[in-house]
Amino acid sequence: MNSRPTGEPVPDPDRASGSGGGANASSDPFAPPSRDETRDERLGRLLRKARALPDVPGVYLMKDAGGSVLYIGKASVLPNRVASYFIPSADLGFRKQPMLDVVVDFDFIPCEGEWEALLMEARLVKDIHPPFNDRLQDDKTFPYLAVTMRDDFPGVYITRNPGDERYRGARIYGPFVSVGSLRHAMQLLQRVFKYRTCELEIVDGDSKNRTFRPCLLAAINQCTAPCAARIGKDEYRADIDRFLRFLGSKRSAMLREMREEMESASKTLEFERAAVLRDQIKAIERLDERETRGGRDDDGEFDWQPEATGFVQDPAAGARSLARVLGADAPIRCMEAIDIAHLRGGETVASKVCFIDGKPFKEGYRRYKITSVTNDDYRAMREVVSRRYREAGEGDELYPDLILIDGGLGQLAAAMEAFAQLRVQPPRVISLAKKEELIYTTSSQDPIRLGREHLGLRLCQAIRDEAHRFAQHYHHLLREKSLLGETARNVRKQRAIKRLEEERETGAPPAGEPSP
Repeated sequence: MNSRPTGEPVPDPDRASGSGGGANASSDPFAPPSRDETRDERLGRLLRKARALPDVPGVYLMKDAGGSVLYIGKASVLPNRVASYFIPSADLGFRKQPMLDVVVDFDFIPCEGEWEALLMEARLVKDIHPPFNDRLQDDKTFPYLAVTMRDDFPGVYITRNPGDERYRGARIYGPFVSVGSLRHAMQLLQRVFKYRTCELEIVDGDSKNRTFRPCLLAAINQCTAPCAARIGKDEYRADIDRFLRFLGSKRSAMLREMREEMESASKTLEFERAAVLRDQIKAIERLDERETRGGRDDDGEFDWQPEATGFVQDPAAGARSLARVLGADAPIRCMEAIDIAHLRGGETVASKVCFIDGKPFKEGYRRYKITSVTNDDYRAMREVVSRRYREAGEGDELYPDLILIDGGLGQLAAAMEAFAQLRVQPPRVISLAKKEELIYTTSSQDPIRLGREHLGLRLCQAIRDEAHRFAQHYHHLLREKSLLGETARNVRKQRAIKRLEEERETGAPPAGEPSP
């Protein structure tokens, strides 16, 4: 723990930090506090001290005049976060604002990354129980991280009830202060260690595993899919062991051990194992970059595909906002939307699009030609729901976290009639009605009305509009084909050739690509 950026030892957080010359007695922001300084002088001194902190992630401990810890927090950049407490316009909310009347000093602990700061914060809060951390929890319980080591393929879960029977024998970490930060960190680490977060009971050697269709986390390479027998028990547990070592050690030490393990595997000609370790090492090295970027691409923009242009905010924030509106305990990571398209009953088609973490996942897009009806949206909806979720309804595939139906109560009721015929039910189904943009759920006849700028609504609109675009595109292709036959294909080909020739002549970039 530090009270200066120089790394000098500092007192134990439960012991007094000393006293001496006040803020006016020394220009050093790290000088001990004065007993006769005014409130403004005290906050000004703390502000100067905060701005002098090193630009690194870490944990900070607010302390009173007796040296007792009042509050513990974490920061991705220490001076930015800590200084925000002491600026004149600071508004910490009614639970934390009184802390400014009693805080006289703070210490800090630099960390190698946000993930380490998150774990450090959890350990310190558990050991010290600062009053303002406890006050923030109010009547809520702290979140914990549980790794179910008794399972053949251990899962990684966030829970507020670690004493539950299902977590008997599990490795428990926590408590953590922020469930949002914990979920974000676990999503980042899942990209490295590819552990499962599903609730499936997976038994090693079960013949059903070979025919099970894994969820989309496998498709985006964030899970090794033990549910579908794509990884052996020993290999999966090796990944979990590395994950647990990562949680309990510094990144630099972990990387050193993994490089040694990779070199050893290479020397013994275990090239597949060496390749897994190499990829994990690279992913760990990119963790800080991902944390700083906050889910953005290399150009600093959110990785949002051009078709879904209506949603311009942070898509992950939209997913979190929507989960709060719907009262979902778990985050909404995988969403699917279904839309029906036709023209006076002709060439009726349906589309299914998929978003993961609020962003389009093109490999999850599907289109359907409706065969049971020509001009009945409700029957068409029942058909496409039955076809798309047949395997999930038999337990051979996982449902998405949320299914959105384009339409109002009628379309939602038609979809639920189809789901009622399936043995396994989906976790959550909603519909979004056009014009008034009302969200209907299966738990209430009354719709949810959100403000036009609400991020959860914007996300629903984005996936609904993308499903509509995809359905309309397929519908136009079928109509063109039915009207023109093989000629339609030749016309599209000639248009594409002509467009490329014009682009070569003018030097303009292809449609959809940015100008240099």
